[in-house]
Formats: sequence, structure tokens, C-alpha cells
Amino acid sequence: MKYIKYLFISMFMISFTAFAQETETETEEPVAKEHYNENKFRQLYQEFSTPNQYRSASGAPGPNYYQQRADYEMDIRLDDENHRINGYETITYTNNSPDDLDYLWVQLDQNMRAKDSKTPLIEGGGVRPFMQPAGFAGEYMKERFDGGFNITKVVDSKGNALPHMINQTMMRVEMPETLKSGDKFSFDIEWNYNINNHVDGRGRSGYEQFPDGHRAYVIAQFYPRMCVYNDVEGWQNSQFWGRDEFALPFGTFEVNLTVPEDHWVDATGKLQNRKEVYSSTEMNRYEQATKSYDKPVVIRTQAEAEKLAMMPGAKKMKTWKFKTDVMVRDFGWTSSRRYVADAMAVKVGKNDVMAVSIYPPEGNPLWEQWSTRAVAQTLKSYSRMTFDYPYHKAISVHAKNQGMEYPMICWNYGRPDADGNYTDRVKFGMISVIIHEVGHNYFPMIVNSDERQWTWMDEGLTTFTQYVAEQDFGENHPDAIEGLDAYPSRRGPAAKIVPYMAGDQRYIAPIMSKGINTYQFGSNAYGKPATALNILRETVMGRELFDYAFKTYAQRWMFKHPTPEDFFRTMEDASAMDLDWFWRGWFYTTRYNDMGIKSVDKYFVSGEMNAEIKKYAEDNGIPLERVKAAGLVYMVKEGSEDYNASMKGKAPSEVAGSLKDYMENNFTAAERAAMEEPKFFYEITVEKPGGLVMPLIIEYTYADGTTETVTHPAEIWRYNDKEIGLSKATQKEIVKITIDPKLETADIDTSNNSWPAEPEVDKFEQMKQ
Repeated sequence: MKYIKYLFISMFMISFTAFAQETETETEEPVAKEHYNENKFRQLYQEFSTPNQYRSASGAPGPNYYQQRADYEMDIRLDDENHRINGYETITYTNNSPDDLDYLWVQLDQNMRAKDSKTPLIEGGGVRPFMQPAGFAGEYMKERFDGGFNITKVVDSKGNALPHMINQTMMRVEMPETLKSGDKFSFDIEWNYNINNHVDGRGRSGYEQFPDGHRAYVIAQFYPRMCVYNDVEGWQNSQFWGRDEFALPFGTFEVNLTVPEDHWVDATGKLQNRKEVYSSTEMNRYEQATKSYDKPVVIRTQAEAEKLAMMPGAKKMKTWKFKTDVMVRDFGWTSSRRYVADAMAVKVGKNDVMAVSIYPPEGNPLWEQWSTRAVAQTLKSYSRMTFDYPYHKAISVHAKNQGMEYPMICWNYGRPDADGNYTDRVKFGMISVIIHEVGHNYFPMIVNSDERQWTWMDEGLTTFTQYVAEQDFGENHPDAIEGLDAYPSRRGPAAKIVPYMAGDQRYIAPIMSKGINTYQFGSNAYGKPATALNILRETVMGRELFDYAFKTYAQRWMFKHPTPEDFFRTMEDASAMDLDWFWRGWFYTTRYNDMGIKSVDKYFVSGEMNAEIKKYAEDNGIPLERVKAAGLVYMVKEGSEDYNASMKGKAPSEVAGSLKDYMENNFTAAERAAMEEPKFFYEITVEKPGGLVMPLIIEYTYADGTTETVTHPAEIWRYNDKEIGLSKATQKEIVKITIDPKLETADIDTSNNSWPAEPEVDKFEQMKQ
């Protein structure tokens, strides 16, 4: 059938080209008009940084790629009574760069909460028409929290004071002499700060106060941390304003956490003194958990936690010692006397990984049922998409209103009501945030992108992989989605992003924007990049190509610092697909996708010269005798003056003698018998009001009820970005044509996607129904 279609077009074009050449007359060449190259398929050479010795054109680390290293030794003491942390650390900084460094930059994230912080002063918006009581009190009535680091000492390894300057959330430390390339420098910092109530004042870490007077602490950004120095930014010392997250070098940690002796603690790294801090009963339960692959084992029970909660807090202290034997970029920890803990083993590659959940009694029965299972599924799904999880554990901690991630540990929301009841929304919200935050171990904890600069590189990639893991969870835990066809993911499928992309995009920055400048943060940093990657996987590249390229990126850049170009280039390098058009449209612009069927015309084959051909011949001075002698196959549009109903449904060779002769003279009887002659011909004009370039997916429905779907690559728009004409030849009559029938391309207006046009829905009647 395809050959016959091609044959008609070829004969028509060759014959008329010959006529046109004979009658061509010289015309004055039009004056050229200057214009900027706005072809949406042009390469991203202007947008991308130039490949170099540090970062290759393939997207892989270059031959001279380097990264700095920061190793920490810390002693931390939790003052539970006064909600305060006292800390002392030794930082050993290794300069692996080719540059000599005159000073070091250290991050003081807690200063965002200092009384003199500038963070509240960068937000506008005027008086809001309504607020929650807690928000109103916090903004207008309460005294500002007295937070921020109190730096009491900065000295070198010999105890000599080091000059230092604090600029909001950054501290510059002067060294006695220049740190040469390849050298190390060790120095100590002593500090303290007041811990914030993260429920009352929000925040990525802090404590939750319970009615019994006890607290649960989730602690992060609690120590002065080294900034990243690299080949892209030099020192990444952009201020921390509170929303755009972190850029951190890799290193090792040895941390001693001294807390009240009745507290349960877990943290980044391996617990070095488990037998000293666990009871014998807890040790036995933990050993059982290391051998349990099908269900969690409770290590500290709810009854035990509730008993401690009824008692006064212990005054005696206990030290929990943690150490990382694999590179990590950060450290987080949690501590409370009110904690329940459970764990199970997960096989990831050749290794056993402990999936752990820690939660106050308020989290049950939801948390004991689903948290650790969600952690386990995350490890399996993300490892399948990237690399085998390299750490020995992954911890999910329940903290009210929280959703934050650190190496090996994260805190997550999702709490039943006071009677232990919860809705599906609460349940799936909890499972999803656990998958997301545990998934952050891969992006950016291991594939260590710059969150301060490019929020989407960790949030978007994590949200995309979260969608994959959620669907896996639904398939592997049918009891969790009882009554549903699949896990109800909020983000990922193309249709989910349509309400956002259909909105006014004039004042919204593209995905490729610095985190703090990202407007509509949830949609633009999480939902839109996740949707883009899902469309790449399902519609543009296909799962096999996408998964290979995505895994190549993850494995190339695990324990390294990638940039957006490294990701974009690797996805192309590992797939042999030119995706510059896709990156430009989805990541560098705010364009949206909207395609529609403008018109559909039906044609039939005729043996007689039609009026259109006659007019063409007359207009170009071609004798009609010569046209007849060319032996053309004529196409007649249904409804035109040349059309009659007898043409419908006839094979072309029955009505076009020249075609019959051609077939008999050029093909054997067997070859002719193997060919299918189309009887119906359609010209479909598709218009594109939207500015985004996307594949054109068309579903044809035939009179016999069968369907056929054809996907035209996005390159079909390379010559005309507004409108294209398609031809479709078939043996069966087409009764319906639909663009994007499965809603795969985030088309913001599907009212123009069908032929014949769908009847317009009365929205008022629809609302009443």
C-alpha cells in the first residue's frame, strides 16, 4: 500500500516538474529579509557551555575532571531542655583543583533564621486576604525566632585563630598561606544555635513539641558546611535564602551524637557502638530484621515508646557514634524518646540494604503498615533505573509537615487523626513523599548536582523516577490500591501538567532558572521536568532507549557533580537521538503544546483529467494533449465538480488505465498479487497554535471498527511550525481521526483534536451531572 501511494506521488511530481521546466521563465529574485534563526530544531550551541577538558562533549566527565573533598569529625551535644545544639568540628579540606586557593567558603545555613536575616525582606505580595491563624500570628504577632549560628571559635590545627568574615549565610575563612593544588588544610569550628520548632515556624529541620512535653528532633544544616568549588562556578557561595537548596562536596564523616540516654537515634553513616546504645532485646530484634526480607520487624515497640513518653525525660546522656565508609555529601540525624522503630532487609544487587522507619506513636497505624515497604520499593525501583544503591541503609522518619532528604535518612509527613483514622489521600500522600525523599539518595545525594543553581536537576529527576516507583508499588502491593486500577500518582503522566501549562506563561521563568527565581515552584521545578522526562520515555524515545541513556547518565555521574549540559548531552550520546528541539522547548522556554485538525479532505482515483490539472496546465501554458500523453493518475476530491459517487471504493488500477499498464509492464503477476491497492485517500491538514514542538500522534478509526495509530516524529514540524499536510491511503474508509488519543503530549486544548469535531460539551450541564 505504501508503495502504491509513493508511486502516485512520484508520477505526478516527475511529470509536472518536466512541464514546469519547459515553460519556466526568468523572474526577478525576491529581496532577502534578515531574520534571527528561530528554527526550533537548531542546535543548542548558543545555550550550552563549550565542552572542555573537565566536561566532554559526550556528556561524560572529561579527562581532567576534578572535585574537591571535605572530611568532617564532629562532636554534637543535644540540650533537650533548652532546645539547643552545641557542636565542635574538624574539617579537612583537600584541594584537588588545578587552582591555588587563598581562602575557603563555609556555609552557615542556620543564619537564615537569625534575627537579622534578610530572608523575610525579599518577599513581596502585600496584605493577603486570608491566612491560617498560625501564619497570621507568626507574621504579625510573634517575636522573631532567635536562630542562627553563634560561631565561638575558628582555629587551625595548632589552635591559632583564623581570620574569618560572615556575610549572611556564608563565612570566608582566611588560611595562613595559600592552599596549593593537591594540598590539604585542616581547621576547627566551634558553634551553637537554638533549634527551631519546625511545626510552628516551618523549616527543613527542627523539633516537634508533643502535648506530653517531649519532643522529636529532625536535625540538618546543623553544622558549618564547606561550599563547592568547581570548574563551573568557582566557589558556589550563593546565599541561602531558604528555598533553593544545597551544593556540597563529597567527603567522610565521623560524628558523635550525645543525647539524653532514653532517646532513640539514627543518622547518616554506620552506627559504630550499637551494642552500647541498644538493649539486648533491641539487638535481638535488629538481628532478626537483618534476615527478614518479606516484612518489617519492630525493634522498638509502640508500647515501649509510650511508656517512656509518660516518664520525665532522662537527665543522663548517652553518645551514639556514626561513621561513613562511603563518600557522602551531607549528614542528618534524628532523636527522640518517643520513637517507634522497625526495619527489614532489601536485596539490592549483591548487597543487603536495611530499610528502616522511625516514627512517634501518632504515626500508627499508617506508618507501621506502609513506611518501610515504601522505602524497600524505592530502593528497588530507583536502583533499576540508575545504579545499585551503594549505602547500607535508608531511613524514613515521620515528622509533621516535613518532606526533606539527606544521605541515608529523610523525614516525611502523613499522619492519621487522633483516633488513628486516615483517608486514601493521607495514605498515598505519605507513601509518595517517602518514595520521593528516599529517592533523593540517588539525586542529588549521589548524582550530586547543584541544587542552589538548578533545582530541577534533583527535584525533577527524582519526581520522574518517583512516578516509576509509585507504579511499581501499586503493582507489587495490590492491597494498597484496592479498588483502583493503578497507583494514583499526582505527577508524571502528560495530562497531569496540562492545567499548569494551559495557564498564563508570560511571567513564568523556564525550567532552566535558578531555584530561587523559579515561579510556581512545585509545577516548574517538580512537575514539568518530571512530565517532560516521562514523555521522553513513553512517547519520544521509547523505554529501552530512554532507560539505557538515563542509567548511563546516573552511572557516569554518581559521586560526581553534573551540570544540565552533562545530562542533556549524555541522553543524546547514549541514544543516537537529536533532542535539542526537546530540551529547548521544555526546559528553555515556557511554550505549550496545542495541535488541532484544521481540515480533512477525501480523494479517489480517476482515469479522467480533473479540473485542477486542467487549470494548472492552462496557467502554465502546457498543452492538454501533452498532459494526456503523460499517462498520469488523477486524484479527485470528494464533493468537487469532477467527483461522482461511482468512484468510491474502486481499486486505482480499475479506473486508471495508465496505472494498470504500468503495473503489468513492471511487476510479475505474483508481485502484483502481493500488493494492496488503497481505495480511499485522505489529505489531513494539522495546525499547531501552540509553540511547543512535539510528535504528532494520530489515531485512525475505520468503518469496520478497527483502529490504527501513527506517530510522526517531531521533525515533521521542521519546515513549517504552524501547519502541515498529511496524506493517508487506505483500503478501508476512515470514519474518525483523533490527535493524541491517549493524552501523551500535554496538548492543552483537545477540543480541536478530532474529526469529525466532537460536540461541544455544555460545561454547566456537565457540572450539574
